[in-house]
Parts: sequence; structure tokens; C-alpha cells
Amino acid sequence: MMAAASHVYLIALGSNIRHPADGPPREVLRAAIEVLEDVGLLFHAASPISDSFPMGPSQRRFANAAAVIETHRDPAALLALFKGIEQAFGRRRGQRWAARVLDLDIVLWDGGIWAGRGLAIPHPQFRQRDFVLRPAKAIAPGWRDPVTGLSIAQLYARLTKPRPVPR
Repeated sequence: MMAAASHVYLIALGSNIRHPADGPPREVLRAAIEVLEDVGLLFHAASPISDSFPMGPSQRRFANAAAVIETHRDPAALLALFKGIEQAFGRRRGQRWAARVLDLDIVLWDGGIWAGRGLAIPHPQFRQRDFVLRPAKAIAPGWRDPVTGLSIAQLYARLTKPRPVPR
């Protein structure tokens, strides 16, 4: 019997609500990383945790991080695992971009492009999100986006490049 192939993923983690047991959002992310390790994900790298302004209706600042992980799970199985962990941390489905205890997103994987029910890899909006690219650049600057061919570092440079103010 052959073992399942191993895959490497770039994931994003976010939190902007205090958890009753784990505390403030930065501690929620630390606790989430421990849970992810406990369920068998191998961490190659984890970025420092940083703060970012919210998108959409949420008023609370987010704690964000990125990690490079390895697992035998395919994207659909990893997404199902992430949804279960988010629920265990108290996340409820509802308003898009609302405040949340924990958000786990698959950004990229070593398989290139993947599309399935409720999941697209690369993550459709990651190229426009500083709170994803900044921590990802810290741990995986050379990882290439299979759609654009650009590295994480190049995507971040494009996103943060000063632009002239229109008159």
C-alpha cells in the first residue's frame, strides 16, 4: 500500500476577536498553530504575527500570519480540516469580512492551480492583500504565483509600490 503524496501549502491565518480560553487575537493565532501541529501538519515556517486594519464592515484590527505547511491532505481535505478548526475556535458562518475568532485560508500549494467546491487555489484575492503578502514574503519570498508567474516578493513590491496621486 502506497502512502498518500505529501503537499506543501502556503496558508494565511487571521483573528480579530478575543477567544474565551486563548485570549486576544495574537494568542488565538499561536493556539491555532499548536492545534494545526497537533493534527499532523508539518510546519516548515511561520511568519511573525502582525496587525492589520480590517476590510469590510468589521471595526476590529486583525492579527495576521502566514505559514508554509506540509501534509498528505489534498486541498479539499485540508479545507475541510480548516473549517472544522475554525468552528472549534468559535467561528460562525455569516457576514462576509465580519469579525472572526479564527480565519484559515489556503493561499498557494505546490500543485499549482486547483479549483473545487468552495475553494480556489491560488486564493482569488491574495495578490491585493497586504495582510497576506507581507507575512508570506517573510517566509516564502520566492514562491511563485502559478497564474502570474510572479514571486511573493514581486507581488508585494507591486502592491506596495508608491503611486502618483491623481490631480
